[in-house]
Amino acid sequence: MKRLVLASSNPGKLREFEALLAPLGIEVVPQSRLGVPEAEEPHLTFLENALAKARNASRHARLPALADDSGICAAALGGEPGVHSARFAGGPRSDERNNARLVELLADKADRRAHYYCVIVLVRHADDPEPLIAEGRWHGEVADTPRGSGGFGYDPYFQVPELGLRAAELDPPTKNALSHRGKALRGLLALLREEG
Repeated sequence: MKRLVLASSNPGKLREFEALLAPLGIEVVPQSRLGVPEAEEPHLTFLENALAKARNASRHARLPALADDSGICAAALGGEPGVHSARFAGGPRSDERNNARLVELLADKADRRAHYYCVIVLVRHADDPEPLIAEGRWHGEVADTPRGSGGFGYDPYFQVPELGLRAAELDPPTKNALSHRGKALRGLLALLREEG
């Protein structure tokens, strides 16, 4: 498997996946470059959404496909925004508005714990009956003010307690070592190695 389609057009995700897969000689092509339409994400779980996106991308591109579904889950909000993270403040998608809504909802909460969750699905073809599935979590807290210029999404507000930094302040290698997506991708790579 030397080429696969990424079931996303998010430039931040593309950068992260390219950095993690390039050492293996795997070319990651975003679905937008291949004319793949975005899949619907109507499901209640990250896994179902990721699987729908991977199958859609593979069917249109006729390549193996990699998809992730990820989001931030705040303890005081019962796990919200969760699967709704990308559209938490409604459409059109806006990181700025999503972050503002999350901070507003947590304003009177003492419990600021949150974690990022990611599930990654790889299908060898659109109807793959045995998709490879891996997951990762990254625990932290939601801060009231943003810091940092790296990352994307909720990263400027996601405080990493052991480092005293926001996710958006981390250099890419450090973020990939700690993040939910990095953990999930390493799990996926372990599954690929098992298959040979």
